[in-house]
Amino acid sequence: MAWHLADDRRENVTLVQFHPSYMYEDFFQGFRPVQVKGGDGDAATTNRMSFELVDGPLRRLATAAELNPRQAFFLIIDEINRGDLARIFGELYFLLEYRGEAVTTQYASADTRDFQLPKNLFIIGTMNSADRSIAAFDQALRRRFTFVGLHPDVEPTASVLRRWLAAGDLPDEAARLLGELNRRIDDPDARIGPSYLMRDRVHQSADGLDRVWEHQILPLLAEHHVGETIDLAARYGLPALRQSLGLAAVVPAAVVPAAGVPANTIPGPAAG
Repeated sequence: MAWHLADDRRENVTLVQFHPSYMYEDFFQGFRPVQVKGGDGDAATTNRMSFELVDGPLRRLATAAELNPRQAFFLIIDEINRGDLARIFGELYFLLEYRGEAVTTQYASADTRDFQLPKNLFIIGTMNSADRSIAAFDQALRRRFTFVGLHPDVEPTASVLRRWLAAGDLPDEAARLLGELNRRIDDPDARIGPSYLMRDRVHQSADGLDRVWEHQILPLLAEHHVGETIDLAARYGLPALRQSLGLAAVVPAAVVPAAGVPANTIPGPAAG
């Protein structure tokens, strides 16, 4: 999407991923150690460590956007809810709301002008609504973003898989199965998106769909139902879905349960 909005100028799009150890110094600007080579003499004295002020991805992209005001630039923050947002953004919170203003940044020197976010720089954050850490998403940041839900059973996402299959001259069986699967999942946030089935290799082998179902989709649903006793195969398995839709039955590869664990029981957390 960002590439499309940037007129396919891929150099105008930067992707970063937030995580618990990501900091303001990684995101915007901070000091980084560098090895400095000295003159002749002992290596221990001629090679020493120093620190340089290094721009992070946001600062670099802002500079590029400022130099090219007629082009659109995009910073994509994947897993935006997984970082310590107040620590990562710092004073930049202010600029997300007031683009025409400028602030003095943490590492600015006396002769550095205050920083502004260019109006042609757009920030897109992504997160999974099923992720438990979304509950702690910073309220101050929430009101600075517009939220767009991309739920699997709601447009524009709902028809993505069907259109992808049609474009590749593939049958719509996978789209029908995914639709029936999501109809059986009560929690909207636990429903399965189309990307699992939008891979060529899934449709290039006779058991490709079965393998994705057994080793990627069903384990996700097992995690969702952890601690419950539920027959996963009867509710979410491919044979049950195919039967419900009147599709030709395909015998899936056998899956051997872990020793001591009944095939249709999902164990809860260990006691203690």
